[in-house]
Amino acid sequence: MAGHSKWANIKHRKGRQDAKRGQLFAKLIRAIEAAARSGGSDIGANAALATAVQKAKDNSVPKDNIDRAVARGAGELDGVDYEEFFYEGYAPGGVALYVHILTDNRNRAASDVRAAFSRNNGSLGEPGSVGYLFEQKGYLLAAGDEETVMIAALDAGAEDITESGDQWEIICSPSDLGTIRAALEAAEVTVEQAEVSQIASISVPVDAATAPRVLRIVDALEDLDDVQAVYANFDIPDEVLAEVS
Repeated sequence: MAGHSKWANIKHRKGRQDAKRGQLFAKLIRAIEAAARSGGSDIGANAALATAVQKAKDNSVPKDNIDRAVARGAGELDGVDYEEFFYEGYAPGGVALYVHILTDNRNRAASDVRAAFSRNNGSLGEPGSVGYLFEQKGYLLAAGDEETVMIAALDAGAEDITESGDQWEIICSPSDLGTIRAALEAAEVTVEQAEVSQIASISVPVDAATAPRVLRIVDALEDLDDVQAVYANFDIPDEVLAEVS
């Protein structure tokens, strides 16, 4: 990965999500419904659904909630048809923002996203303006000894492994995410996080003066119900991130 540790740069976001668990649950359930609607309810044959369900389990979403979401998405219960797309733009300091939308009301999502950009000194870009900077990848964060992690992850198809403090960031093809997680867990490696993400090819250094402004717009976008995730290519030093968070 280019630039600073991805994990160091998402601690702020994860902490906020943990603090707003009700909103996080709703977004995880929405992702399950959308995946089941597009690919069916068979987790074994629907990789997107398997990933969405596992992420919900990792965040302690109750099993009954997950099962109902799968049923709604598959049409077995009344549900909502969600539309998925991205908005692209910039935060202060030239940081690229790639905003994942999952909504049942495109007009509402568009209005809310535009407002979040304009109120926080960002600029909404045209389609394709920053999307080329991001690539969809499987991302895992694991804790274990180097040799065990390396052997298990590489044998299972990992593309890149980077040390991040006392943890390991693992990048792979989205289709290999489940296989690599299973291999790590079989090797008794603790998997802290596993998700399909958008990884930036280049990063933008952000100083202490600009960091609060960047995080403010990311927070404002993540607070929107129609926003599933905000991907950014900022590189904020650990000490600055700790201070502003």
